[in-house]
Amino acid sequence: MIYTKEVENMCPVHGVCHGPAPIPEEGAWVQAKEIKDISGLTHGIGWCAPQQGACKLTLNVKKGIIEEALVEVIGCSGMTHSAAMAGEILVGKTILEALNTDLVCDAINTAMRELFLQIVYGRSQSAFSEGGLAIGAGMEDLGKGKRSQVGTIYSTKLKGVRYLDVAEGYVMELGLDKNNEIIGYKYVNLGKMMENIKKGISPEEAIEKASGTYGRFDEAVKKIDPREE
Repeated sequence: MIYTKEVENMCPVHGVCHGPAPIPEEGAWVQAKEIKDISGLTHGIGWCAPQQGACKLTLNVKKGIIEEALVEVIGCSGMTHSAAMAGEILVGKTILEALNTDLVCDAINTAMRELFLQIVYGRSQSAFSEGGLAIGAGMEDLGKGKRSQVGTIYSTKLKGVRYLDVAEGYVMELGLDKNNEIIGYKYVNLGKMMENIKKGISPEEAIEKASGTYGRFDEAVKKIDPREE
């Protein structure tokens, strides 16, 4: 350590040091001094530089190590490949290592930055959950079908709105009333459909078993395919 002459000539004055302010972590108050002092599960959003895509990143950190990662992206095709790489890169690293690792896609890098800030400031989703959340909790965000919950809605002033994907799944038909207003829809849960097919059920029956309706679909005067009509 090199000091200037001015500092060397100063007399010592002892101050009071209480250490860092404690932050809530998994149901406890922790004075985080090192990366290994950080634990918690959290998720957040990142975006790429031209703002053409986004990433929702979920991390489950135990004693500074990323034990579980869920990477969900929407945007350019290259982003999905970047997500695959990030899924391999993130787990096993400390959150500091992950913050300083190129996760290939700007959106994923930004999400990592935002999550780092959340978790080191004690703003994790499990801050007040005693013992934190088990490894595997991130998978629960995907629901029973193990698929990202995506909403895709398209509309034009000339022809109106089309529901394409909703929380329940892939929209097959929209139900319209006599005023051509949407009153319900028929959907198929693609995750459940694929599970049925893997069990040996025929594709036609698998689709039927994974299908359902929402709203007053059965009362519709007219039913349309939102992708074709």
